[in-house]
Amino acid sequence: MKYIKKKFFIENVKVRNLTKKFSTPIYCYSYKKLKKNIMIFKKNFKNLNPLICFAVKANANLKLLKEIKKFGLGADVVSLGELTKALKAGIQTKKIVFSGVGKTSEELRFAIDKKILLINAESKSEILEIERIAKSKREIVNIGIRLNPNTDAKTLKQISTGKKQDKFGLTEKYFLELVKYLKNSKFIKLKCLSVHIGSQILSNQPYEKMLKVVDRIIKKSNYKFEFIDLGGGMGISYDKKIKNLNYKKYAVAIKKVLKKHNTKIIFEPGRSIIGNTAILVSKVIYIKHGSNKNFVILDAGMNDLMRPALYGAEHQIIPENKKNVFTKKTYEFVGPICESTDRFLTAKKFQKLNEKDLVIISDVGAYGMSLSSNYNVRLKPAEILIKGYKINVIKKRQRLKDLI
Repeated sequence: MKYIKKKFFIENVKVRNLTKKFSTPIYCYSYKKLKKNIMIFKKNFKNLNPLICFAVKANANLKLLKEIKKFGLGADVVSLGELTKALKAGIQTKKIVFSGVGKTSEELRFAIDKKILLINAESKSEILEIERIAKSKREIVNIGIRLNPNTDAKTLKQISTGKKQDKFGLTEKYFLELVKYLKNSKFIKLKCLSVHIGSQILSNQPYEKMLKVVDRIIKKSNYKFEFIDLGGGMGISYDKKIKNLNYKKYAVAIKKVLKKHNTKIIFEPGRSIIGNTAILVSKVIYIKHGSNKNFVILDAGMNDLMRPALYGAEHQIIPENKKNVFTKKTYEFVGPICESTDRFLTAKKFQKLNEKDLVIISDVGAYGMSLSSNYNVRLKPAEILIKGYKINVIKKRQRLKDLI
């Protein structure tokens, strides 16, 4: 994704040409970037020989899942819908892990029937429900137990999952009690210690703290786990100022733990695989002049990209056509939704824009379309995958008649 003669391209395709054909707003993905991210992840953790399960919640587009599957990745799912999509994408059942705090009996039964690799349980009640279903089917079910390590991921509080006040996982006391209980279970085989401390993590420190807790708990449990599921959470640099997580440093820290415990590692990356592969192209509808700033009103709204409204997250916005003329007033980029939180970014220095100009909202591959909605009865945008010169429609724009 780059400028060629001041026009923005995604691989070999001019973005303006895409908008002429498919209108705006529109999600555009780069296959080249997706492949590069997967290759980098694999290379850095090669010595660990991990099972890499893509976190489907980050992006559940079926055609993207099929592309990801071709690189040998499995899937981390958190609902019946995600599990069904992973299976439809052709992902092997023995590479699927089912996470989440509130799996229903229907979801558990379906996962057991499909014989997926692991169900990562998060409470005693869930384990008793799995045991009841397994007993009724006269089957042995493989599970993991998710530990809450009480580790601060130093990320946004809305996406922290590893502190004791978070709803995820079990405290040390209850974790050890369940390990002891499951030693005598006839229908459940405990195979995994699972842990996940949050999302958009850019420092190795939280992971190193988490690994120390995991090491201590395994020793205390006196149990041989076949897998340690370390979750995901690896962040990306949205503002291009902070470096991405140091994978090599993280791999070294994991290696130290593996010297003490002979176990296989599972990762559940989502954002680090798909986050920076996509842009959201939007058109300027109006420019509304204010006393100390001008509102740039886009045709993309918080229903298309929820992260800024939900987390206060900021995505870089750049012009589709580069010029050397800058505005003197601050621009506030907002959408058309009837909510004050429908805003994307405030830019103090930005290229002068005109109505009907195109802008690029960057790094929207993760939690972009997967968090999109039909709020205000708005249509979800099309999704396009670019491979060199080839344009693949991987999701058509919704039509109003489909909603009505």
